[in-house]
Amino acid sequence: MPAQNGSAFLLKIGDGASPPAYETVAGLRTTQLSINGDSVVITSKQSGGWRDLLSGAGTRSVSVSAAGIFLGSGAENAIRTHALAGTLDDYELSFEDGEKLQGRFLVQRLDYSGDFNGERNYTLQLESSGPVLPA
Repeated sequence: MPAQNGSAFLLKIGDGASPPAYETVAGLRTTQLSINGDSVVITSKQSGGWRDLLSGAGTRSVSVSAAGIFLGSGAENAIRTHALAGTLDDYELSFEDGEKLQGRFLVQRLDYSGDFNGERNYTLQLESSGPVLPA
């Protein structure tokens, strides 16, 4: 299996419609996806000293981190609007092989930085709310 191109790992934000149309968040240089799960331990005397976990139980979440150059696009402005309002929106993650994940996310953190005579950069952290499913 060949390695996948990192530039094809795209973050997209929904337009608020139902069903949403997605716009790529331009200017991102790095994108990271973390799938998190909390387990439910059901260890008992019958476990023979080994830990037992309950399959399908616990909480699952998806975290997305991204960083890039601020271009002032509509998608970037929508992210800033949601960050300031603390509101959820639909997002899509797409990969080079055509796989897509879609879900609702909250902008947990949005940071801007810039140097004199340099471009304005930003980093963002998204946290899922509800299921994140293949599209």
